Amino acid sequence: MRYDLVIFDNDGVLVDSEPISNRLLAAYLTELGHPTSYEDSLRDYMGAAMHRVHDLIEERTGERLPADFDEVFHGRVFAAFERELRPVPGVVDVLEKLTADGVPYCVASSGSHERIRVGHRTTGLDRWFEDGMVFSAQDVGKGKPAPDLFLHAAEVMGVPAGRCVVVEDSPLGVRAGVAAGMDVVGFTAMTSADQLTGAGRLFSDMRELTGLLG
Repeated sequence: MRYDLVIFDNDGVLVDSEPISNRLLAAYLTELGHPTSYEDSLRDYMGAAMHRVHDLIEERTGERLPADFDEVFHGRVFAAFERELRPVPGVVDVLEKLTADGVPYCVASSGSHERIRVGHRTTGLDRWFEDGMVFSAQDVGKGKPAPDLFLHAAEVMGVPAGRCVVVEDSPLGVRAGVAAGMDVVGFTAMTSADQLTGAGRLFSDMRELTGLLG
């Protein structure tokens, strides 16, 4: 099937940010008295919007995170991005191929617009994503696993949900894509295949993606 729109997740799919952000998130939560390992962070927060961090901590402990939590966390993340962030290997080749073939694409991320843009500028991916191709959970107020973000992206791009394919690497993202009525391909570079239940197809090397998209 040739899709009319390819919707990319950002963290872990376009930019190799998940190890950086989850390492820092685990450390910051632990610093605040909520012991969290790197593995805990991946399990609970990978692919999620920031409100999930606040919600889970309050649900589990009855305590609220500091009012400046997001600001402090993102400051640490952006500084680390400047030092360490790289594009996912092979993703530029995929974007070049989609562009050459005239296949529309966009990014729909649980991260903020600022986080997306900082990552793209740092890695040089900003040349591939104009403002109208970038969608954040900020736009809909509800992050993955709710389907709202993917449905919003498809609507703005003018493509029916059934003609879209989502490229995701997190269980929350896969659930969101399925709930939106879209085909989902699961990227297993960081997440095991058994965690991406619901994805119609799986791949472990970004260079395999264009073949899966038809």
